[in-house]
Amino acid sequence: MMIDLPHETAPQSRLFTCWPSDASLWEENLEPAQAEFAAFLKAVIAPSVTGRTLDLTILASTGQAEASARKALGHRAKVVRAPFGDVWARDTGPVFLREDGEPVAVRFRFNGWGGKYELPGDDTIGGVIARLAGAPERRIDLVAEGGALEFDGEGTLITTRQCLLNPNRNPGLGEADVEARLKADLGVETVLWVDQGLVADHTDGHIDNIVRFARPGVVVCQSPWGDDDPQAEVLEAIARQLSRMTDAKGRRLQVRRIPSPGRVDLGDGEVVPASHMNWVIGPRQVVVPTYGTSGGEAAVRALRGIFPDHEVVGSSARAILSGGGAFHCVTCHQAGD
Repeated sequence: MMIDLPHETAPQSRLFTCWPSDASLWEENLEPAQAEFAAFLKAVIAPSVTGRTLDLTILASTGQAEASARKALGHRAKVVRAPFGDVWARDTGPVFLREDGEPVAVRFRFNGWGGKYELPGDDTIGGVIARLAGAPERRIDLVAEGGALEFDGEGTLITTRQCLLNPNRNPGLGEADVEARLKADLGVETVLWVDQGLVADHTDGHIDNIVRFARPGVVVCQSPWGDDDPQAEVLEAIARQLSRMTDAKGRRLQVRRIPSPGRVDLGDGEVVPASHMNWVIGPRQVVVPTYGTSGGEAAVRALRGIFPDHEVVGSSARAILSGGGAFHCVTCHQAGD
């Protein structure tokens, strides 16, 4: 049996997301978050110069949300009514792979990021996405989220010990146990472990906020930005760990660094897990979350040299960040043929 789990620069057929609409969750940031959703989604589905396209499906939990999504995206998206708790489709949705050329939707057990946020619908929306994608489900007896898993498309997976080995996810399972399950269920050959994720990340260290593959053999992570970057210590530790890692093909990883956002203040003085790593890749553009700091422009410039086959653009994610994440967190992609 041939299992294929392509890197995100490979052609994708469809992108799924959940439209923000619950005022009790978003409060004063609801309309700003909807505006940021519309802006980054329009950018990521822009067709390539060769005409390659990406279909967009938006899940809307109410009639009002459905109308709001249609008004914002118009003909650019298919809007489907479906119940869900919150918008983090990367984590509540499936991981799509292909077995002998046929799509499969892998669904891990979801427990509200270690029991922190258990909302009705978040444990079932993955099945809705799988059905809309026309992919049979495969349920996996392991608590994990899509944002905790980063793939190079050639047999390597990077994750964090803080997340997958956390007692609030998989108590009683050690590193070797989790590795064996990931290899068996996802067809990967090598699992690489980073110790810790960002400070104040309620996901317990999701990898898509700290390390991403630009292509097989090349990883991107962040450098501190400014003298008061609250993530400085952890960002340096991540880069050191990556520099010692070897992928499934026996290559020492090439580590490329981009500026972090630095300190981002959403108005309450608290540390927030802002990251430029939470980009999404479309047929034409890599869309990078920015937060109104000077680090954003610098990160976009740095990524243009790392993604020479794409346009790299920044798009505001300050309001979305108030909910706990950014663009990669709120999307779930299905690989194309």
